[in-house]
Amino acid sequence: MSSRIAKSISITAITAALAACSSVPLDQPGTGTAGTGAGADGTTTGVIMDPFNPQSPLAQERSVYFEFDSYVVPEQYRRVVEMHASYLSRNTQQNVRIEGHADARGGSEYNLALGQRRSDAVARMMSLMGVNSAQIETVSFGKERPKALGNTEADYAENRRADISYQR
Repeated sequence: MSSRIAKSISITAITAALAACSSVPLDQPGTGTAGTGAGADGTTTGVIMDPFNPQSPLAQERSVYFEFDSYVVPEQYRRVVEMHASYLSRNTQQNVRIEGHADARGGSEYNLALGQRRSDAVARMMSLMGVNSAQIETVSFGKERPKALGNTEADYAENRRADISYQR
């Protein structure tokens, strides 16, 4: 019986030692999260969160891209919408205009309607995340303001978007 107890104690000691060796505080450099300060509620600290500062993620990540002929916000852009929604819900004096766009394929009227549905989809998601709808304006430019001027699939993909534009 004593050998079982000794074996159990040895395993526990080894496990504890390994756990202690692998523990690194998340706010230390080299952990992959340094500077993000991501909190459990999705807010960030230690990062410049100013939509008018070019170094801020709010200024750098303003576009939500869509699949062809779709206005469903892709899961991969949920984090972008959450980041802006978090900022807007904490800064209730700040307003945004969400500008919907479409690629060059299709008629002008159809693309204006599709761009509007895209901007409305992002606005609706922000509202569900706590942003006051009075802070959000939606508009569509359809295919009239392309980001990419070519006619390749990559160019079309770049133009299927909704841009979040902060108002001064």
